[in-house]
Amino acid sequence: MTTPRRVRVVGNSGSGKTTLARALARRLDVPHLELDAVFWDAGWTHRDLGEAHGRLAAFLAGPGAAGWVVDGNWSTALNGALDDVEVMLWLDYPRRVVMPRVLWRTVLRGVTRRELWHGNRERLANLVRRDPEENIVRWAWTQHDAYRERYTALSGADPRVVRLRSPREARDWLRSLSV
Repeated sequence: MTTPRRVRVVGNSGSGKTTLARALARRLDVPHLELDAVFWDAGWTHRDLGEAHGRLAAFLAGPGAAGWVVDGNWSTALNGALDDVEVMLWLDYPRRVVMPRVLWRTVLRGVTRRELWHGNRERLANLVRRDPEENIVRWAWTQHDAYRERYTALSGADPRVVRLRSPREARDWLRSLSV
């Protein structure tokens, strides 16, 4: 396999998109970008779409123009900005893997009050909210099948999609790259 230089990592919340994307960017020696940092603004509001597209375009044209790793789903907001990916890694892990991860991550972030992007922090109180838009654990549960449906359809139509069904497959894929 030719080592890809432009990679997008997608999958359910808690699947490890950002963790894998960071490791891949280090291995390829290219910049990394989280789409959440582009599309979320302060106060957990959606950034103006034009501004978000400008930020994404600046990243793609920046120092890593020849190569980059981007993680996140945001498919409907991208307007084709990432159509030139060489590989789309789809982390298609079962709920039994994703749910404990997203719960642990959310509790840890809530306790430590770690900033995610633009002053946004996860709150422990959100764990009891019923609305998936306000509770990332519920989001991961309710969106699991939707992501699987979306990316299954895409993988059938696009040979650039690499479906990784376990953390072990992801580690093996990463190790298989010749750099």
